[in-house]
Amino acid sequence: QVQLVESGGGFVQPGGSLRLSCVVSRSIFNFNTVGWYRQAPGKERELVAIFARSGYINYVDSVKGRFTITRDNVKNTVYLQMNSLKSEDTAVYYCNADSRRDGGMEYWGKGTLVTVSS
Repeated sequence: QVQLVESGGGFVQPGGSLRLSCVVSRSIFNFNTVGWYRQAPGKERELVAIFARSGYINYVDSVKGRFTITRDNVKNTVYLQMNSLKSEDTAVYYCNADSRRDGGMEYWGKGTLVTVSS
């Protein structure tokens, strides 16, 4: 069973920064994509940033220029550096690893809460 463990969430004022980490219990090259999603209160879960095995990266428009996704292939860890945080970034952030294109499964972490407020 694959496990994804997020950390790094917390409370921050608008304009501040946080870095989220997601440790994957298996080599991240086993997955077509690894990435971050978020779900704000009363809203559907949305893609924030995704890193494909090929190296392709994509971000939701609302975070472009502020968030950066990176990965450490040795540590099997995916990071999300979040700068210039806004109140609308408040959400539970979930790590995701997806190998369905290879006939595998999709995995989720339990989430880490990010609260942006003054």
